[in-house]
Formats: sequence, structure tokens, C-alpha cells
Amino acid sequence: MIIFGTKGYLYQLAMLTLVCGRCGNPAAHALRKRVTKFSLFFVPLFPVSTKYLTQCTFCGAEERVSEEQAERLQAQSAGGGQGPHISTPQQQYRP
Repeated sequence: MIIFGTKGYLYQLAMLTLVCGRCGNPAAHALRKRVTKFSLFFVPLFPVSTKYLTQCTFCGAEERVSEEQAERLQAQSAGGGQGPHISTPQQQYRP
């Protein structure tokens, strides 16, 4: 019997102050990277998909951004006096 599937990882890249497109408030937004990896026998082997998104801390709205936009936003946050944020994986559980 072969056991395989996918496992999701969530990396927080930076915290940014942006105007939310949904609620219109200037609020902190978390810039995150979501990576889904193929796993065999519960060992993650290779990434299947990678998505970048921002999440408003005021209303919780998520917006998908491209990789280029994410890199630009991350560079702006590092250059704006804020130190670089440590990227820590958070497992994403799926029922």
C-alpha cells in the first residue's frame, strides 16, 4: 500500500501597511506565501503549487498577488525601516 497526498505550508513574509480594497481602511496586511507539497509516506518531496497573498488584519479579506508584486512589497517593507521578518512555516491542516 502506497500512502501519498499533499501538505500545505504557510510562510509569513512581511507585515505591511496598505489600504484594504474591501473595507477601505489603512491597516496592517500580512504578506504570506502558501506552498503545497506532494508527500509520499508523510514525507514532503516537492512543491506542487505556490501562491502569494495579502490578508487584511482589520476585516480578514485576502487578496492574491503575483510573485513579482510579493517580492516588490517585501523589498519595500525591508527598506522602510522595518527589519526583515523571519519566515516560519505554519502547517495548514485539511480535513
